[in-house]
Amino acid sequence: MKKKAVVSLGHQALGYTTMEQRDAVQITAKALADLAAAGYQLTITHSNGPQVSMIHKAMTELRRVYTDYTPAPMCVCSAMSQGYVGYDIQNSLRAELLSRGISQTVSTILTQVTVDPYDEAFYEPTKIIGRYMSKEDAEVEIKKGNYVVEEPGKGFRRAVAAPTPINIVEIDAIRTLSDAGQIVIACGGGGIPVIEQNHILKGASAVIEKDAIAGKLAGDLKADRLIILTSVPNVYRNFGTDSEEPIETLTIAEASAYIEERQFGEGNMLPKIEAAIDYLKAYPEGSVLITSLDRVSAALKGKAGTVIRS
Repeated sequence: MKKKAVVSLGHQALGYTTMEQRDAVQITAKALADLAAAGYQLTITHSNGPQVSMIHKAMTELRRVYTDYTPAPMCVCSAMSQGYVGYDIQNSLRAELLSRGISQTVSTILTQVTVDPYDEAFYEPTKIIGRYMSKEDAEVEIKKGNYVVEEPGKGFRRAVAAPTPINIVEIDAIRTLSDAGQIVIACGGGGIPVIEQNHILKGASAVIEKDAIAGKLAGDLKADRLIILTSVPNVYRNFGTDSEEPIETLTIAEASAYIEERQFGEGNMLPKIEAAIDYLKAYPEGSVLITSLDRVSAALKGKAGTVIRS
């Protein structure tokens, strides 16, 4: 039987614009196809920061030009980003697999993820999105109940919450397709954040960390491995210093100790390590591989990457 793997793709796997994404996913597809050829049954999730920000900006500008249009809420922008990122990944990956003689269906599932309306993240939004605004435009956003931050010398931008994911609504569909041998793209951009109210799912003005949902997805699927593809080939001690040292293996206890030492950057490696720990606590039999997109083949041979186990 194939080993189940959840693969988490970062920004470098997708680029930052529509044209960059079209070119980037062709390279990304080769790394994903390497994993499929190595015997992994893949479920893929991905970031969407630049993509959802671009969509939100475009929809806001549309409303400014054509006042009869209704501004698109964040949940709708997230759904749009899932669709168009998934479209590019599945088509590029399908073509790459077929070029290698591998016939395997690749499907994208529009995925919702429930969050707690009382999550503390809603009281301190941290995720910056959208266009730069004038003070006057920022005041309009504030009157709407939105959170705005100022970037000195540049202007004002909207900030949204990043709450903790609770449940993946479409997990049964994801599991069914994976068990049927399909490659599944799901929980894109962390999933569409929704709040459940009397069996009705209502979109939340928020984004979910893609690393957090990758760990949750891998745990729910009882995946044999969580593979996090990022911009560096290894996790490092003393990253960015003269004493920088690659880490080949970690246990949960060792990773937790490094977190206490503040070894991992809050905006880059720390969320990945936390996702790894959450996954391994949910499924101790699994393992985590963190490496860069261009080092996947080497990592599969044990020549690159950091492996984390319970």
